[in-house]
Amino acid sequence: MQGILYEEPTIWLFLLVTVIMGGWLAWMAGRAIALTWRPNWQLVVYMMILGLFVRFIHFALFQATLLTLHYYIVDCVVLLAFGFAGWRYTRAKQMTRQYHWLFERTGPFGWKPRAGVEIRPELR
Repeated sequence: MQGILYEEPTIWLFLLVTVIMGGWLAWMAGRAIALTWRPNWQLVVYMMILGLFVRFIHFALFQATLLTLHYYIVDCVVLLAFGFAGWRYTRAKQMTRQYHWLFERTGPFGWKPRAGVEIRPELR
């Protein structure tokens, strides 16, 4: 996997910086975007910026390459996965907490209309 997902000597550095640190920041950014009722496409912009910071941490602390498109894309894909998960988790909680008479939870990332309730298509 070295050379495909990460360029550091061990996978532990990739897991620490990109997955744990970057993933936590991406989750919190997704949560913040959902809490302010912003659309999820804004998350892509923020994750591209956060991807630059994650690449800088790899460069500054572990002598990785700073400007490499391949590893930047890998970092951004991981960050997008965490960011969208945080956004969807928070949005599901919002929809079922604030509109409890309309929706019920179907899991950590989903909701559905309650039985007998007609919902406009844009709210689904």
